[in-house]
Amino acid sequence: MIKSARFLQVIFLLACFQSKAQTNYLDYHSKVIACEQLIAEEQFTKAIEGLDSLFNQYEFSFLREIKLATELSAHTEDYETSLKFIQLGIQGGWSMKSIKKSKTLAPLQDRQAWSKIESDYDSLHQIFLSRLNIPLRTQVHKMIKKDQKMALGVLLRITQKAQDKYAKNKFAPHSEQQLQLLDSILTHHGYPGEQLIGNRVWTYVILSHHNSISLSYNSEDTLYDQLRPKLLTALRRGELSPYELAQMDDWRAAALTGHDSTSVGFIGKILSESDFKIANENRSAIGLRSIELRNKLIDIEDSTGLNLYLPKGWQKGKIMSDDHK
Repeated sequence: MIKSARFLQVIFLLACFQSKAQTNYLDYHSKVIACEQLIAEEQFTKAIEGLDSLFNQYEFSFLREIKLATELSAHTEDYETSLKFIQLGIQGGWSMKSIKKSKTLAPLQDRQAWSKIESDYDSLHQIFLSRLNIPLRTQVHKMIKKDQKMALGVLLRITQKAQDKYAKNKFAPHSEQQLQLLDSILTHHGYPGEQLIGNRVWTYVILSHHNSISLSYNSEDTLYDQLRPKLLTALRRGELSPYELAQMDDWRAAALTGHDSTSVGFIGKILSESDFKIANENRSAIGLRSIELRNKLIDIEDSTGLNLYLPKGWQKGKIMSDDHK
């Protein structure tokens, strides 16, 4: 009987291991896109249910999707569900300052349960901190500070000639060291992003800086190409989001063409319907919504006042090809 119990325990552990090993976050992102399609059709309740189901299926959920579910729940006046998502969001690193900035979430502060959210904040935030690789976070933080300091050196050069010289002689050697270090980190730890270090910005900025040094440098660069298969593995493991990878790729496409081309439509120009189609294919390959769906979601934001947490740093509104502007 004991042997049988041990056998069953081994089978259970193997099943758990295989389940985790087979987790593919491209499936996660495809489910997010399905929920976004429901939002575009103004089926908000179904979208909330889909996101809630998603959070229960995956051990790690990106904070962007938790914020989206919280916003939708508050918009539909399902305040109890919205408060539940806020608790989940705090465990994912959502700060109280950021929560209070949302106009849609403002009515929640009048609910009786809000005081418990505030009193539980520190303990919920501690759950977030406990899952992070703090030494790795500290290491990457030092890297981004150094990167920003070096990037500032480019801006301090007044002429284009001086900027190009600095980028080639100073920034490029520094950036190569950064990518070699990131290569080692990816090999031994994984991609240092939201899941591993609780920050989704530092690493992709370092890589985006590298991919936008200059036309001549990036035309000959091989470091990013060598790194990209590991980035795709990190994408499938949920360590890297499609938004981050899209910006890295788009900065490279923009640098190689003088901003006359784009990979996914974040940065650079979409000149023709052919470019539009290629951008959509590239988006699909990394789990990013189509341009058409993004444009529909922009319409929903405009009509409802909702924040659907769409990237707007370089493309503030709808993404259109020059043929349709």
